[in-house]
Amino acid sequence: MRGILASSIGVTCAAALALPLALPAAASAGPGAPVAGVATRTAETADARVDVPGSTQSLPLQSLTHDRASGAVLGLTPRTVRTFSLLGVVWDDPSADLHGRVQVRTRAAGTGEWSDWQDVETHYTEHGADPDSPEAASGQVRGATAPLWVGESDGVEVRVLPETGSGESGGSGGAVERGAPEPQGDVDPVDVTSGEVSALPAGLRLDLVDPGEEGATEGAEPAEGGEGPRTGVMTAAAKAASAANSALVPLGAVEIPSLTAEETREELTALRGADLTEQQQATPYIGPRPAIVTRAGWGADESLREKSFVYTSKVKAAFVHHTASGNNYSCSQAPSLIRGFYRYHTRSLGWRDIGYNFLVDKCGRIYEGRAGGVAKPVKGAHTMGFNTNTTGIAVIGSYGSKKPSSKAVKAVARLTAWKLGLHGMNPKKKTSLTSGGGNLYAKGKMVKMKVISGHRDGFNTSCPGGKLYKKLSSVRSKAAKYQGR
Repeated sequence: MRGILASSIGVTCAAALALPLALPAAASAGPGAPVAGVATRTAETADARVDVPGSTQSLPLQSLTHDRASGAVLGLTPRTVRTFSLLGVVWDDPSADLHGRVQVRTRAAGTGEWSDWQDVETHYTEHGADPDSPEAASGQVRGATAPLWVGESDGVEVRVLPETGSGESGGSGGAVERGAPEPQGDVDPVDVTSGEVSALPAGLRLDLVDPGEEGATEGAEPAEGGEGPRTGVMTAAAKAASAANSALVPLGAVEIPSLTAEETREELTALRGADLTEQQQATPYIGPRPAIVTRAGWGADESLREKSFVYTSKVKAAFVHHTASGNNYSCSQAPSLIRGFYRYHTRSLGWRDIGYNFLVDKCGRIYEGRAGGVAKPVKGAHTMGFNTNTTGIAVIGSYGSKKPSSKAVKAVARLTAWKLGLHGMNPKKKTSLTSGGGNLYAKGKMVKMKVISGHRDGFNTSCPGGKLYKKLSSVRSKAAKYQGR
């Protein structure tokens, strides 16, 4: 939650009202599948304000009796819902793991066609606040899968396949073609009355997110050229988020423009001044500032986050992530994805703001994440155990089997060269970080970490995906060159 040198913001979720769904006309759910109408959003997650951009529908998962062949025991039968573009499964206890598999298929709002079954990444809570931190101990945090971007949809079906005693999930998994028979798998179907089901977390529900339209400034339009401030009325929260970047751009700016190397060095002196050592003043190793789309630029609804900003003392390392949300998006849709992540993190997971400090799309465009100022050491919720004195950068997409674009890799290098350079850090070196607690390092343990690390270096996770992780060596070298090392 921050801006140029700033902090973190957020707004507690308002008490919600149960609102009836405006359902689209029913359409066929696919071969042999009836369409069930969805009732109302639950009061727990419905938005109290009907004028808030975007919305979240929350649907409790139910026991399935029609899907025993696949091994699924919980889920939702095909149904029509209000239009959404991003989804995730959420549960009550953030410390509980979902031992099993979550699969979904969705109906495109434009064509009425149902997708194939898709797997949802179930390991996501490690993208979160440090244990025992105020954000983690708020009582509002929940466990969840990664969010999956599916595009504008008006129908959904879900199934959860728990692990069997052999540690496998029911069913064979993978994509299932439309109209194809349900997979039989090589394990026995799970009995809903058996002890197998107890492995599933309590309170499982499906959250369907409509990211809404840009809403940081109500009724506002970008200034001519698109990079200047918006015109119109800004809320107090929007002003605060924008003001965190006031040393870089005017209030309401939708983009922080790039600077040359010389301009960036001059800015560094202006920002840090007396904090710079004589050597840093003589040879400031910092990469040219890249262009960064602000929260106003991607349309953050600032009422969703908490109001205050939270900072750490400096930025000693950058952790690279992927969002695990799939790669089926266009770069023009990236702001919508970010608004969806933001709503999912705050409304569904109970975080104080979006977890990442920065996001990068596959076209190499960089976006401000958590509010508080892009040049400031804002404390994020991205690498459980190592959110203090670090910054989190998420490349939008899934990079376990797909290579990240060269533009995205270059953008991460440019961003880290600038951000780490603000704090005198060498991208090719290591630094010491104190663990806040996690599954690799106990709380309080001093750990030597690469200045540019992957999420998996601080937590036992597959993030940022093997293909992106392999690119980090190149990122370090490029970032150091950008710094003039």
